[in-house]
Amino acid sequence: MSAVLRGISSIATRQVLADLVQAWQAQGGEPVDIESVGGVDAAQRVRNGEAFDVVFLASNAIQNLSNAGHVLAGSQVDLMLSSTAVPASAKAPDISTEEALRQAVMNASAIGYSTGPSGLALLQLLERWGIAAQVQSRMVQARPGVPVGSLVARGAVALGFQQLSELIHVPGIQIVGTLPQAVAIDTVFSGAVVATTQHAETVQRLLAFMASPAATEAKQRQGMAAVGG
Repeated sequence: MSAVLRGISSIATRQVLADLVQAWQAQGGEPVDIESVGGVDAAQRVRNGEAFDVVFLASNAIQNLSNAGHVLAGSQVDLMLSSTAVPASAKAPDISTEEALRQAVMNASAIGYSTGPSGLALLQLLERWGIAAQVQSRMVQARPGVPVGSLVARGAVALGFQQLSELIHVPGIQIVGTLPQAVAIDTVFSGAVVATTQHAETVQRLLAFMASPAATEAKQRQGMAAVGG
């Protein structure tokens, strides 16, 4: 019997990876067990030397792990692109332009954001707009692994920012839309071979499958796009 590949990922890719693993195994691939946690925690566990074969994170986080020798050099494969979307708990604000989005943020009683790449990019955007200090007291950061959508659903924040893939299955919210192109926050998620694995060749075949056209439909179904697609 084939060894079970052990992986770790951020919450943002949990559902799409489950679909991709199912498709991989349906065409004869080895069994894969992927644990999904907050991205910061996932990276730290790989750095701590926990026994994983494959890791899936935002591309810059994978590159940081590679630079530190925790994943095999040259094994990073860009898999999918996720856009940041805005969920709201009440009447949907206008976010069709950069100025409209800025006004929606200024008007919101509380704004939710994540510990992941979309949260960092949002904070940088607020700084660029010159309103970071004005809205600081209304910013609510979700704990690692807690979807921003859940804060919106229970009324803890009026407006949120998070990967669309993490929002489409959250009940009790309305997704206003993705950010206007001028200030779009897009994240590329990648996979890589963990340096300590004994199954590097198998992981490389898994990543090649996940990057192939056969995986595109599953990515689109979960609110993501194939890289370059």
